Amino acid sequence: MIVAGMGFRATASLASLREAFLAAGGAEATMLATAENKAGTALFQAFAAECGLPVRAIARDALTLQTTITQSARVMSLYGAGSLAEAAALAGAGPKARLRAPRVQSTDGMATAALAERSLR
Repeated sequence: MIVAGMGFRATASLASLREAFLAAGGAEATMLATAENKAGTALFQAFAAECGLPVRAIARDALTLQTTITQSARVMSLYGAGSLAEAAALAGAGPKARLRAPRVQSTDGMATAALAERSLR
């Protein structure tokens, strides 16, 4: 299972999400994950439909449990995690998941993405 964790600002565009997702290697993803308050937005739902991937909404409590590579003071204050994309990917992938790499950011700075994987064995 490979989960693409996504973080994005309210003013992000579909192109921003797409760019971050592809830069992170999202073509391999089997699921998208983001914070509960972002998962149901029209933008994220449109992105998920474009990708043909299911969405997992991650509760703040689950985000705070994740150890991220990237540390953002802004994201820490909002979500209790250093990186929303990394924490969502890890929480979405489940126990013993690991990040493939630190999160990547769209060139406009409006979206981030990270991949986490967990062996199903």
